[in-house]
This record gives sequence, C-alpha cells and structure tokens, in this order.
Amino acid sequence: MKEHPELNLHFSISCTSRAPRGTEQNGVEYFFLTPEEFKQKIANGEFLEYEEVYKDRFYGTLKSQVEDQIERGENVVFDVDVKGGCNIKQFYGDRAMSIFVQPPSIEELRRRLNGRGTDLPEVIEQRLAKANYELSFAPKFDRIVVNDDLETAKQETHKLLISFLNNR
Repeated sequence: MKEHPELNLHFSISCTSRAPRGTEQNGVEYFFLTPEEFKQKIANGEFLEYEEVYKDRFYGTLKSQVEDQIERGENVVFDVDVKGGCNIKQFYGDRAMSIFVQPPSIEELRRRLNGRGTDLPEVIEQRLAKANYELSFAPKFDRIVVNDDLETAKQETHKLLISFLNNR
C-alpha cells in the first residue's frame, strides 16, 4: 500500500475485545472494547463482520468505521478471514472486490511454515487444517491470487486493484 500511494489504500481498523499489547493505541491498531461492549454492538447490528475466536475474544469490523473511511475518499482494504471476506462482499456487492490470496499448494505452505521455525509442529498442523478449510471458500471470491512468488503476487494484486478502481 505504501508502494502505491496513488491508490489511496487504507486498512480498516478492526475492533477487538482483547487488551492492548505493548504500545498499541485505541483507534490506531484496533478499537479496544470490553466483551460486553462488543456483544452490545453485535446485538445492534453494527458490525460488517465479526468472529469470536475464543470465549469472549472477539474481532470485527464496524460498519460506521468503514463508512467514515469511504466518506473521506479512502479505498478501504480488509485483512479478514474467509467468512469476513464473504460477509463484506455480500454487504457491499459490486462496490467491493474480494481477492483470495492462496498458497501454491498445501505442501508448499507446510514447507514455508516449517522453514520459519517459529511454530510447534501441532500449531503448524492446525494452521494447515485451517488453510485447507479456507481454500474451499476461494470460488466465492471475485479474484484469486496465488502467492507463489511474493513480487509477482504483489504485481498481480496491484493490476487487479487498478482495474477495479478505474472501472467502478
């Protein structure tokens, strides 16, 4: 996004019910809510998408936050899971483009995760199982970018964004 300021791309700022970590600031990295506040906003229908990843540990995107960004002329980018991506696309329809970024294969993803050396084998297996599940959602997205080579994937994504922004 920093490489292409002419596209005016800005990440959405999600909400979470977890406590801030380190130097995180409310309204910068996340909007920090209590679980009760989060649940009330769910009940009020204020989220484009949300997920409870653990008991009382929520993440989600407020409709009002995204609408504020759009009103400022920003092109909003979401980094969400597949269900969130589908919900956002359903809400915005043709005003949004969904891109599914996938590994070249599960085997390659396994090789990359093992190569990092940061996760235990059981964590890698959990991540691979989730990736396998998420791959089943790929056909629901407008475009699919295979992240075989990072630079190529970035160039392809850039072309897709330019085309979408010029034709809406």
